[in-house]
Order: sequence, then C-alpha cells, then structure tokens
Amino acid sequence: MSSPKYNIDVELTGNDGNAFAIMGKTTSMMRRKKVPKEEIDEYQKQAMSGDYDHLLRTTMEWVNVC
Repeated sequence: MSSPKYNIDVELTGNDGNAFAIMGKTTSMMRRKKVPKEEIDEYQKQAMSGDYDHLLRTTMEWVNVC
C-alpha cells in the first residue's frame, strides 16, 4: 500500500459509518493542517463520486486513517 497524499492523521473510529462525519472530520483536519482549498475540494469531489467503500478508499489515499 502506498503512502497517503498528505501525512495527516485522522481518527475515524466512532463515526458509526456516517459518510458525512468521515468527510467532515477529514476536511476539518486538512484545513487545520493548511491544505489548500483546491486540494480539499478535489478530495471532496473524489470522495463523493462513489459509494461508501469508495469514500473510505479515497480518504485512505489522501490521509492516514487511524
């Protein structure tokens, strides 16, 4: 498995499979770590372009999921 695009740790346990909570927590951490808005927009676009499993895979490609 390759390294994520950003070395940002995002804790996703406790979100009970809620896609909006996962995206919200991920984008919040990306903003906190000063990721450019264009990159955050691209993450969101990619994450929302499929089903729940696609969201998880995309999130793991962008950040470290803990």
